[in-house]
Amino acid sequence: MLIPVILSGGSGTRLWPLSRELYPKQLLPLVGERTMLQETAMRLQGLVDVARPVVVCNEAHRFMVAEQLRQIGRVAEAIVLEPVGRNTAPAVAVAAMTAAQISSRAADSASASASAGGGGEDDPVLLVLPADHVIEDIPAFHAAIAVALEQARAGKLVTFGVVARQPETGYGYIRRGADPENSGGGAFPVAEFVEKPDQARAVQFIAAGDYYWNSGMFMFTANRYLQTLKTFAPDIFTACERAMAGAGRDLDFTRLSAEAFGACRADSIDYAVMEKTRDAVVVPLDAGWSDVGSWSALYEASRPDDSGNVTHGDVIAADSAGCYLYAGSRLVATVGLEDHVVVETKDAVLVAPKSRVQDVKMLVNRLKADGRYETSLHREVFRPWGSYDSIDAGERFQVKRLMVKAGAVLSLQMHHHRAEHWVVVSGTARITRGEETFLLEENQSTYIPIGVRHRIENPGMIPLHIIEVQSGSYLGEDDIVRFEDQYGRQGTNK
Repeated sequence: MLIPVILSGGSGTRLWPLSRELYPKQLLPLVGERTMLQETAMRLQGLVDVARPVVVCNEAHRFMVAEQLRQIGRVAEAIVLEPVGRNTAPAVAVAAMTAAQISSRAADSASASASAGGGGEDDPVLLVLPADHVIEDIPAFHAAIAVALEQARAGKLVTFGVVARQPETGYGYIRRGADPENSGGGAFPVAEFVEKPDQARAVQFIAAGDYYWNSGMFMFTANRYLQTLKTFAPDIFTACERAMAGAGRDLDFTRLSAEAFGACRADSIDYAVMEKTRDAVVVPLDAGWSDVGSWSALYEASRPDDSGNVTHGDVIAADSAGCYLYAGSRLVATVGLEDHVVVETKDAVLVAPKSRVQDVKMLVNRLKADGRYETSLHREVFRPWGSYDSIDAGERFQVKRLMVKAGAVLSLQMHHHRAEHWVVVSGTARITRGEETFLLEENQSTYIPIGVRHRIENPGMIPLHIIEVQSGSYLGEDDIVRFEDQYGRQGTNK
């Protein structure tokens, strides 16, 4: 059994202001109509004997991850929630333990239903895929997987090395060793992992011809990875084992023990396992790969127009060339601009030369130091029931536009410091206010005093849109006391 493991825990700060901590790049449609997470799941279609994926993600992203997979009909076998980020070695460890449990249950079921020895596989092969990569040539990707599968079943730990077409300083490299079996380039032993080089060394690597970009994609059996991790990083193995032992079910999610996983040392697969084992092999991948790690990389992964511009949204570019121009909510117009990135969202605008986009992270760090919300939140914030958009704010007031999905229900809650006025723009709302429950139709409104329990439900078949006017001495999102919540958030303000 091949079990895909999709790692969806990154924050993608180099693609700010579009990508933010609570709505990162893997959840955005950057190179097509589907999000990068959805594209990652969809590109597995056509592989034989592939199970539903195990997804490891940030706890704060759980509802968006589940919803995006549901939208494309690729429901996860398990969604494992990381209480804190600890890099890829621990993330894959808990995924491997989860996959081993899934495979064991499947084997027990097969054995029980077949009297003549249907034991199944008890050591599944894991295909580890970051959720934020672009791969253009799917048949070539599948061909590389077939080569890697044979190696993984033979006990090897496989990494995929991207065939490098030009020198890049933003990637780590893998140097291949000699092919001992003369397999014609199917797989090679790993001779060396190399950190991101300077430009001169990157040029040397390309000229040598035996260096690949490190893709961050892997394949191995669950037990092989766990045994190797236990050998070379026993503290990580033990911490992950404890985190799984203390894990609990939360709706459709596996919630790791926060204390045990938080005590785990952060480390990557490369450092913790692949650089130490003698069983690492690299399978070349020539499939139009990109990790979309910067705005310039996103430009390269997109299709420019006749002027060399990549545009998104309402954009007018006059006498401009070689630019990435993104309009999220209004018109973006440029004159005489060359080789620049302009990204507009509802609450921020980025302007930078393409040659400086690696420094966007410097801006994000400065915003964090200043305590700005723009590093973590967009103006429009997604919730399991829908979304809200803060369209205006001032002293002692805030105006939001709420969208409640058909059939969705907000938590039963109250506020200590603010009152709320609701006006239904479209759809029908069922309102709980104190001891009352009543319906509001289009153009009708109600008032929720400070300290009164309240709830909004959408009993209809279409989205419900409401304008909410808040007033009071404090309007922060942490002024929420939840009493009941069908999404398991009672007692929290998230």
